[in-house]
Amino acid sequence: MTIVTDHQLIEQTLQGNTQAFSILVERYQNYVFTIAIHMLRNREEAEEVAQDSFIKAFEALATFRGESKFSSWLYSIVYRKSLDRIRKNKSTRTLELVEEITEADTEDIENALHYLQLEERNELLKKSMDQLPEEEASIVTFFYFEDLSIKEISEITQLTEDNVKIKLFRSRKKLFNLLKYYILPQYTENNGRAI
Repeated sequence: MTIVTDHQLIEQTLQGNTQAFSILVERYQNYVFTIAIHMLRNREEAEEVAQDSFIKAFEALATFRGESKFSSWLYSIVYRKSLDRIRKNKSTRTLELVEEITEADTEDIENALHYLQLEERNELLKKSMDQLPEEEASIVTFFYFEDLSIKEISEITQLTEDNVKIKLFRSRKKLFNLLKYYILPQYTENNGRAI
């Protein structure tokens, strides 16, 4: 079976084949929802933003020039729509982390994650991600869960590549700090280690 490329599906959609766009929706709906839920932290709003993003993508498909991947173009739409919704709701979440994290802490956290069952690990990561500010959560999602490059994240967020790197570094430290809060006490207790 030959896999139809995004570009072919876009061409078919522009020629009037709406079924081709349905395939694109199926292909990217999980990714789009993941970005929206990490930014909005509300399932209903994330579903609305995901749907609005696909409508916007469909309406603007003729403007897609193919200079970047279709997925990056689509992610930039959901990213901007999520930011618009956050601004509309005026629900800015902040997180103050007083502790500094050391390299030893980072190593302990990574070791502790290996001892957790996959489901438990995902639950802890989700809890921790929910504590990050929306923009940082989306950048972490793009980089670690969607495997996007710094350049692609820069295109999506319209931040400079250096700014993305700085935000990614800070977000990673915050995320490790949160994971430290959630799992290190349990890990230390189970392994008899003192942190």
